[in-house]
Amino acid sequence: MPDKTALVTGSTGLLGRQVVRAFERNKWNVTGTGYSRADGLTILKVDLSNASEAEATLDKVRPRLVVHCAANRFPDKCDEDPEGTRALNVAATRTLASLCAARDIFLIYISTDYVFPGKPGDAPYEADAKPQPTNLYGQTKLDGEFAVLEEFKGAGKQGLGVVLRVPVLYGDAEMPTESAVNVLLETVWKAQEPGAKIKMDHWALRYPTNTEDVGRVCHDVSVKYLGSDDRSALPQILQFTSEDKFTKYEICQHFGEIMGLSIAAIEPNTEGNDPNAAVQRPYDCHLSTRALKDLGIDVSTQDFTGWWRWNVRAFRK
Repeated sequence: MPDKTALVTGSTGLLGRQVVRAFERNKWNVTGTGYSRADGLTILKVDLSNASEAEATLDKVRPRLVVHCAANRFPDKCDEDPEGTRALNVAATRTLASLCAARDIFLIYISTDYVFPGKPGDAPYEADAKPQPTNLYGQTKLDGEFAVLEEFKGAGKQGLGVVLRVPVLYGDAEMPTESAVNVLLETVWKAQEPGAKIKMDHWALRYPTNTEDVGRVCHDVSVKYLGSDDRSALPQILQFTSEDKFTKYEICQHFGEIMGLSIAAIEPNTEGNDPNAAVQRPYDCHLSTRALKDLGIDVSTQDFTGWWRWNVRAFRK
């Protein structure tokens, strides 16, 4: 592949960092963008909601592909700032897609399993299943999907813009709060405090997927599509997930076993969504990886418990 230049948005985040590393391991020249954590040196500081900044960045870097990881991805924070969430997850995504389409740049848009309703008995969801988000986060990510596909279709560049849906992610984090999974390790530690009593969801099913695996898939998808003579014949929506299945309470159980800590202070909550809660979460949004398999993409993932055993042992040294 002659031109191996990649741009990764949100490269200071949990997933973005691993996407950068995946391409660098495969000898790509990678530039990352960020905003609040960008230093302006190793990571370009770019306000993606500013079209002129986004355009100038593309024209400066001249990438062959863009992996768009930047997003407001925490459901509760989305509800606290709906306008800002739509600006980043939808409007900025549409602008970036339009700019990429005009420059023949391949774009992978990172989306979420939360585009689906997750009703009991519905999963696993195929890539062409009908979306029906239950919260604002899922809706804005779905609207971002529509924006990407519409912009590339309108430019006559179908197949140059691809959606990749993923579930809840975990991995190397700069702070536990970067991941809804990593942060549960802190919860287990808090449960050791005298008088601690913590309720933990034991209803919704989750499929925590390692960010290193997602980075690898982004690379492999890029190579597949950029090497195709007819990208328009390839699927425009792809899905990737681990098959490891847990509730949040079960994740805490695993962390307790790994760390040798009691979780007696953590009480399983099987009640499901509070009908009065602002954010409604799906029960089971398990994704089918059939489309990736059909392309010959490796969909294997790291073992959840094995990765955490290694991770915790490393931190204890």
